Amino acid sequence: MHAVILAGGKGVRLRPYTTALPKPLVPIGDQHAILEIVMRQLAGAGFTTCTIAIGHLGHIIRAYVGDGSQWGMRVDYSTEDSPLGTMGPLLTMLDRLPEHFLVMNGDILTDLDFRAVLRAHQAGGAPLTIATYCRKVRIDFGVLTTDSKQVVGFTEKPTLDYRVSMGVYGLSRSALGGYTPGLPLGFDELVLDLLRDGTSPAAHEFDGYWLDIGRPDDYDRANAEFTTYRDLLLKGA
Repeated sequence: MHAVILAGGKGVRLRPYTTALPKPLVPIGDQHAILEIVMRQLAGAGFTTCTIAIGHLGHIIRAYVGDGSQWGMRVDYSTEDSPLGTMGPLLTMLDRLPEHFLVMNGDILTDLDFRAVLRAHQAGGAPLTIATYCRKVRIDFGVLTTDSKQVVGFTEKPTLDYRVSMGVYGLSRSALGGYTPGLPLGFDELVLDLLRDGTSPAAHEFDGYWLDIGRPDDYDRANAEFTTYRDLLLKGA
């Protein structure tokens, strides 16, 4: 099984932590970087090969991960010289990828079973499988439903449930065949194109632990919770 880790972003929202370190290498707890946890999880799930898409401070990631042998994996790299969006880096490495592979952001903490996502993708036949998570958003206002100039409904401070993308995908090479390597391609563009073409992505629902470390508050929470969730995150790794 093969995984692609997207690790080329500048991590602007996580500054100042990312001023000197790429976001996937910021430390979690006393011993681990985010990327180390991800690599250990992938190896524990049976992934044997991995491509890391690097850009900003990519030489530090390359020096840290090396050839992946410390986790029993074979790792190679794809360098992003200019911003290519979420999915754009994949277009430059298609000839190196198997038909079905896992794609994930390099800055998430989760106990999601990565092998299950890829196997579900292979079995389901959709061009893209998106791991999804339920987010609850509390609205701190009374919400009105209006019809023309009349109020026809009212809900006091409702909580809305959304299924959001976890930043983990099962993907088939065929889904990327119509795009031009070297040009930016966002996840949103890919999903909208698939929906327009009648080839809807599949959803892989997950309700365990998931934290996208995108902002300083998220990073502080990750460090505060890591001791509690360490064994869960590193089980089998």
